[in-house]
Amino acid sequence: MVEISSNLLYIAFVLYLIATFFFAGSIKISKDKEEKKTSRWSLIGIVITLIGFASQIGYFITRWIAGGHAPVSNLFEFTTFFGMMLVAAFIIIYFIYKTSILGVFTLPVALLVIAYASMFPREITPLIPALQSDWLHIHVTTAAAGEAILALSFAAGLIYLIKFVDQTKSSKRTFWLETTLFGLIATLGFIIVATSFSLADYESKFNWVDKRGQEAEAAYHMPALIGPHKYESVTDGSFQPLAEVPALINAMKLNTFIWSLLAGTILYLLIRLIFRKRVAAILQPLVRKIDLNLVDEIGYRSVLIGFPIFTLGALIFAMIWAQMAWTRFWGWDPKEVWALVTFLFYAAFLHLRLSKGWHGEKSAWLAVIGFVIIMFNLIAVNLIIAGLHSYA
Repeated sequence: MVEISSNLLYIAFVLYLIATFFFAGSIKISKDKEEKKTSRWSLIGIVITLIGFASQIGYFITRWIAGGHAPVSNLFEFTTFFGMMLVAAFIIIYFIYKTSILGVFTLPVALLVIAYASMFPREITPLIPALQSDWLHIHVTTAAAGEAILALSFAAGLIYLIKFVDQTKSSKRTFWLETTLFGLIATLGFIIVATSFSLADYESKFNWVDKRGQEAEAAYHMPALIGPHKYESVTDGSFQPLAEVPALINAMKLNTFIWSLLAGTILYLLIRLIFRKRVAAILQPLVRKIDLNLVDEIGYRSVLIGFPIFTLGALIFAMIWAQMAWTRFWGWDPKEVWALVTFLFYAAFLHLRLSKGWHGEKSAWLAVIGFVIIMFNLIAVNLIIAGLHSYA
């Protein structure tokens, strides 16, 4: 059953990739005003996406059967579910607005999310006592669905900015837009590096002292640039850490984060050297005929729908479960704090949009910043900062 589940996820990944090319092809053909061919390519793209989504649902169901619980209990399962919800949100929006360009930007983000998830341990393990509750299904799935819908506003905002920002001259706008695209490229770089070391079967073990003063063992699957607290190398001839961090920080996951930045930087520089222009400028021809008002509306409606769902799952349901599991509604755990930060940010987004008239470019920038906060919560808070949610 586990093998079937993994194969279904792989099939979904490949189909999403193929669908992206069909959506991109429909945009290329539309430049020649061949409407019938454009509709045909878009139709093929959405059909392939639907088949891929059905395959991913099959993965979700079979893994649930194999594990005996909803597959959202660790980083691999949660992140793949987040990617699935992002595709689901795109499918709904596509049938409402029939906008192919959204597939060109949303599906690659979903692909990066799913590929990123595959870098974490994929074994099905029994739930720890803290997770043995029906609230696992309610809290985590609702929070992930809300984040996915909010992430759709990021895709719309990115499309808006790529078309709107003038790439003929350097400015603060071009810098921050390029920084955003660098973040996506860094994720791709991490996937490439992690896959390479995995294929090489790299492993390096260290003994270290955790925050409770107890000895523990850490197994690195990438060369250790950052070592754990009071570490001692166990593997002979392995790469020695350049620095050591306090026990409060998860050194192994911080090491992964640093490798992501290094790999992303190299990949980004290669792209710049090959094309001799900014990444946003490379993508600009794809969005030349996009209606900015339509993209702005899609981004706004995504926040309008995603915000209450996220609030329900990440805050209200979370506090109810926290009271049941830890006998308190709120404890300033890092994950709780950043869920609150996300809530406050999108509340401010809607306030500025509705009362201050922040439409268009300002709204697009807010959508991008919001997605950065969501990704920081998913990646940095989970990987680096130790807390009650560290088991995820």
